[in-house]
This record gives sequence, structure tokens and C-alpha cells, in this order.
Amino acid sequence: MKKNLIIAGTILLTIIFAACSNSNDVVNNNDEFAPVRVHVDGFSVTNEEFPTTRVAENVADYSEVNAITLAFYSGNTEIQKVTQLKSDNTTYTTFGNFSLSLPMGSYTMVVLAYYTNENSVLTLTSPTEATFNVRARETFAKTQAVNITTTEAVDISTTLNRIVAKLQVVSSDGKAADVTNVRMTLSGGSKSFNPSSGLATDNGGIINTVGNSAAVGTNSTSLTYLFLTSTEQTMDVTIETLDAQGNTLFSKTVTNVPFKQNRVTTLTGAMYTNPGVSGAFQVETGWLTESSVPF
Repeated sequence: MKKNLIIAGTILLTIIFAACSNSNDVVNNNDEFAPVRVHVDGFSVTNEEFPTTRVAENVADYSEVNAITLAFYSGNTEIQKVTQLKSDNTTYTTFGNFSLSLPMGSYTMVVLAYYTNENSVLTLTSPTEATFNVRARETFAKTQAVNITTTEAVDISTTLNRIVAKLQVVSSDGKAADVTNVRMTLSGGSKSFNPSSGLATDNGGIINTVGNSAAVGTNSTSLTYLFLTSTEQTMDVTIETLDAQGNTLFSKTVTNVPFKQNRVTTLTGAMYTNPGVSGAFQVETGWLTESSVPF
């Protein structure tokens, strides 16, 4: 049984109140603002199937998170939104520490920690709507009610949870020389999600084409992240190998593949040679008994 990487994070929200005037304040018509400091303490990591201990890892050291977005909403109205990019130190003094001011009122706080690049741009539009532009990547999320009603200091601690599922496609045979890409088509799930529930906002499926950099003759691994419509979801997965012109060299559909939020599902099988009628893709997860699906 493959052991899965399970990561949790602690967000420490410290609210310290001080009065200041803003004649343009439209929230509760209140002219008192409170400085708000949010600190992402770190992440903890375990390789156990059912973790009982956790080894602390600072968020700055976890390579699969390179951005953190903090937002406050009054209903669906955005009051404040700040994004820190690990690669751009002009966006932070210490990665994971935020300082901002809020007027008195009641808010929904949304915190997202995730991986971003040109193919994985995350847009947060409300407490219930966020989406990646091309493909989903590692994502942790938390929403929480925050009420600023007094000038007394308030400390709030919360935990970010991983809300994605991960598909890992592993070849049991060596890569062929003419294969350039691997395309994974999932019949369910989405690259859009509801930060409040952690679940997908649609079930339109995923088509993810990734480069295959494995050396010729070696085993390859291809990854896809997705958001599920429930904490557990079953769907079909089609695996294709493609040449440089986009022609399909191999295609196989594995039906009824189980996925679970915060778990890795691994499909292992021959992708570059004809495995014959007795071949099989192995379906492996960290939460169900391993099973095989015949070709």
C-alpha cells in the first residue's frame, strides 16, 4: 500500500484593535478600523497512512506551496484581499505574515495556500468561488467567521486543510522514444472549487496534458490534481500517450477509479508496450484496498 503525503497547516490570526478614521467607510458606517495581522505558522507532514504524529515544516520550506491569499468578505463583498508570492519578496516581509486594517464589522475570512505558475493561476472571487485557469495544483483552504466588535485584542487559531485529490499515473514499462506527452482525461471533478466547502463547483471533468520528461526506457510518472464534488468520488480515467505532433500512440480507459479528498490515487500499468490480454492497470489508494482492472 502506497503511503501518502498528508499535510496540514496552522494559521494564527491575531487581531489588535486601534481606532482610526476613514470617511469613505461603507461597512456598517463605522469609522473605527482594526489592524489585522495574520501569520501562517507552518505545515506539518506525515507519510503514514493514518497519521498519529506530525513533523512540523515551515510553510516557506514546503515547495508545493508558493502563494498564499488572504481575503475578508462582508457577505459577497470583498473588503480586503492580499496575495503573497514566495518568489516575489516585495509582496511580503516574512512569507506567511500579513498586516492589514479592517473596519469594525462581521466578516468571512478566506485563506488559500497553493501552488501557482502560468499554467496554474488561481482566482478567488468570493467565499464560495475560486478557480484555476488551466490546471489545478496543490491547494489548502480555510474559511472562518471573524467578528470585530471591541477594541480588545483577539487571537484566532485555525487549520488549513488540503482540499484537492491527486491522480498519479505510473508506467510499469519503459518510456518509448516517440512519446512526448501524457494526456489524462477524468470524467468528473473540476479545477474550480468552493473555498467554504472545499468541494468542486461543477462536475465537468478534467483534461490535463503534461510533458513526459522521463528518460527513454525508464518508468514515467504523470500527475493531475482535481477538486471533487464530495469527499469521495468515483470516475473514469482515460490515459493517452502522445507524440510531438499530438497523435495518440496509446489509449486506455480505466473505469470506476476511486478518489478521495486529501489522498493520492495511483494508476500503474503498461503504457509504452502492448501488455497483451492479461495486462492490468493497478489502482492503488491510501484508503481503499488495492484492486486491478483488466485491459
